[in-house]
Amino acid sequence: MRKYEVIIYWSQEDEAFVAEIPELPGCMAHGSTQLAALENVNQAMELWLDTAREFGDPIPEPKGRRLQYA
Repeated sequence: MRKYEVIIYWSQEDEAFVAEIPELPGCMAHGSTQLAALENVNQAMELWLDTAREFGDPIPEPKGRRLQYA
C-alpha cells in the first residue's frame, strides 16, 4: 500500500466531507463522514494507480512528509 498524504475537509457547497490526495492530480472523493470520505478516497487512489499503470503514466513516490502550501 502506498502512503500518500490525504487532506480531508468539509465542503459547505457539496454538504459533504471531501478527501484529496494532492500528490495524485485529480484524486479525490467525498463522503457524509470523515471516515466515509477516507474510505472512498482510498478506493479512488487504487483506481488512479491502476489507470496510470494501464496507460504507462508515471506514478509519483509518496513524499512521506507533510506537504507545504504557500
